[in-house]
Amino acid sequence: MNNNKYFLASGRKFTLMLLTSGLLFLAGCQTNQVANELPAASGNAEHTTRYKIAPGDTLQVFVWRNPEVSTSVTVRPDGLMTAPLLEEVPAAGKTPQELARDVEKHLSTYLRDPLVTIIASGFQGTYKEKIRVVGEAAQPKSILYRDSMTLLDLIIEVGGITEFAAGNNTVIVRTENDQQTEYRVRVDDLIRDGDISANVDMKPGDIVIIPEAWF
Repeated sequence: MNNNKYFLASGRKFTLMLLTSGLLFLAGCQTNQVANELPAASGNAEHTTRYKIAPGDTLQVFVWRNPEVSTSVTVRPDGLMTAPLLEEVPAAGKTPQELARDVEKHLSTYLRDPLVTIIASGFQGTYKEKIRVVGEAAQPKSILYRDSMTLLDLIIEVGGITEFAAGNNTVIVRTENDQQTEYRVRVDDLIRDGDISANVDMKPGDIVIIPEAWF
């Protein structure tokens, strides 16, 4: 009698496990169905961007005919820069040209018709200009967007995907018009089968999630 109760209890546990696994599987299938599809990469992405200065960047500040004011500075973590005759000038989020015009305005208090050129290096990039890759990438990381960057370029940057990745269930989370949209992409088809139709254009701010396969 006790043996019958044991087998009955074990059977119920096994059935519960099967039901739980089935629900998780169905949930995964529904997620894939909901995700939208992106068109194949055009090779000429609509989005282009000019580099914006970020904290940690090194700036070469050249003031024509005023070498004593020309200098090299690093943008502070709070996005400000400090240089001779300049105190806490906002730099992060501006292009080098935009910052040069701001510096000219500040220097005009001390110099006559200053002409400034700013050259940025280091290229940390603002968060809005980066693409984040998480999950089963060989090297999950944040990558600065480059003009006309595609999914293939991105996967090469992260060293490919792991052997445990469900590449064809990869999702790109993209913010458009202040709303997040999910797009399903086929990384396995792209990098393992060479299906170039699976290549898509990337955009700054994208989040790429590469899930683990269910075995």
